[in-house]
Amino acid sequence: MTDVQPASVYDLAHEDEPESLATYAVLVDNEPGVLHRLVGLFAARGYNIESLTVAETDRRAHTSRVTIVTRGTPQVLAQIEAQLQKMVSTRHVQDVTRDPNGLERELALVKVRGVGGDRVEALRVSDIFRARVIDTTAESFVFEVTGAPSKIDSFVELMRPLGLVEVSRTGVLSIQRGVEAL
Repeated sequence: MTDVQPASVYDLAHEDEPESLATYAVLVDNEPGVLHRLVGLFAARGYNIESLTVAETDRRAHTSRVTIVTRGTPQVLAQIEAQLQKMVSTRHVQDVTRDPNGLERELALVKVRGVGGDRVEALRVSDIFRARVIDTTAESFVFEVTGAPSKIDSFVELMRPLGLVEVSRTGVLSIQRGVEAL
């Protein structure tokens, strides 16, 4: 007879699973303390928020849309989604990452110092990425670039050797294709 222990519901074997990014769009009541409770949910469980955007979306309905980017194993992400659904102020949660109709975009302002060849190359790269020059001096540019977060990351990495000075990002925004609303 073998001593096989029954699998525990607390088995942590899933910790070896790879982590992935997830983007959640959360429609919440626009009332004092909602954002604090939402951030507290993440902090209390030790989850990191990689990007957070929030704004009122419907003044008459008193709702705001919160877009949260976080990282975790599939089990952790499922737990995060379940916890978001349980919040009293939550009206709807959408996992944009798993939704084939989900769109994600971000805006970044990127300051680059450059003269001579580096300046010309920065302009060439910005053209490829469809970044707009929104400010220029004899020694620098500020570019506005929008797109998927991976596009922003690529643009920033290409600007780094050309004289990257500073980056300011809005955080991820999301919406669903089609006629349905969140």
